[in-house]
Amino acid sequence: MKTPHLIHISLGSNVGNRLSFLQNSINEIYKTIGDIVSLSRVYQTPAWGFTSNDFYNACIEVSTFLSTTQVLHILMDIENSLGRNRTGGKGYEARTIDLDIIFSSEGCIVTKELIVPHPAMQHRKFVLEPLAEITPDIIHPELKQTVQQLVENTSDDSIVSLVTDTLKNPKEVYTLARFQYLTIEGNIGAGKTSLSEIIAKEFNAKLILERFADNPFLPKFYEDMERYAFPLEMSFLADRYQRLQDDIAQFDLFKDFVISDYDVFKSMIFAKVTLQSEELILYKKVFDLMYKNLTKPGLYVYLYQNTERLLENIKKRGRDYEQKISAEYLDKINKEYMQFIKTQSQVKTLVLDVSERDFIADRSDYIWILEQINTCSL
Repeated sequence: MKTPHLIHISLGSNVGNRLSFLQNSINEIYKTIGDIVSLSRVYQTPAWGFTSNDFYNACIEVSTFLSTTQVLHILMDIENSLGRNRTGGKGYEARTIDLDIIFSSEGCIVTKELIVPHPAMQHRKFVLEPLAEITPDIIHPELKQTVQQLVENTSDDSIVSLVTDTLKNPKEVYTLARFQYLTIEGNIGAGKTSLSEIIAKEFNAKLILERFADNPFLPKFYEDMERYAFPLEMSFLADRYQRLQDDIAQFDLFKDFVISDYDVFKSMIFAKVTLQSEELILYKKVFDLMYKNLTKPGLYVYLYQNTERLLENIKKRGRDYEQKISAEYLDKINKEYMQFIKTQSQVKTLVLDVSERDFIADRSDYIWILEQINTCSL
């Protein structure tokens, strides 16, 4: 999975319902660009460089998989959708919303359409004050000063005052923590680990990931399934059980809930496909003893992808030992998962078809998943 990077954005409005324009722009940024990591309070500032109504200003820190240039284009679309009218004349003018990129963790950028860091930020209190509230220690890569130092040294003597009205982080509408323990499951290559990682980071969850890479039997299994199926499934079962038993029992005061990219029952699902009948009988006895003692998830989400898409994903991520996985094997695994879900009475389940979605490349697909999860009752 790609690593997200951080972008700091300044927001301003001095036309109409200024607070509403700021909030609506933040909502759209969350839906189309990425997670709102930090959100400043609202500051009232005089119009800078021209005579007009006072501005409401704020700054946000956004985590995104998009490039800074891609973010710029989306911000311009958001401005247009919220009634920003660029007359093309020289000088500054009143506006419903103004969205400027101030910093990017991609570094310094100089193109015809974009300069980062913003070339005039050090001269503008309406940018520096809210930015210093959320990231006072970030260092300007060219001026070699922190944002807090830039505030103290700026030549701008404008009077900046705090507004009592506040902005809301859009992700607050998603109440995933009520499930306490959320499981994201799926076939090989379905994207369960990537989705779990994103949700854990965005919603402050304790993340439990399967340690498939540490299993010495896995590469051997894909070379000779019949010979190595039993030791593989037994080793996976033992590790999955131990990890979930330890991590779920150990409450983390600094996390809001637990999310895992697997459920121990997947051991039974894979065992039914890979083991001989005699082996399966023995395996099930051991499995039943372990499974009954484990905490069950508050919600079990199954990411369904069709076999063609799974094979594409497996090829794309390039693990050598996975390249010989057959479509027939994936079909069998998927059928066993669906059978488990149909007969499941102990756990609340949700099946999401993501065959035509890419929740990393397209933020709207990720938001769709969140909305589907959020509508589930306990």
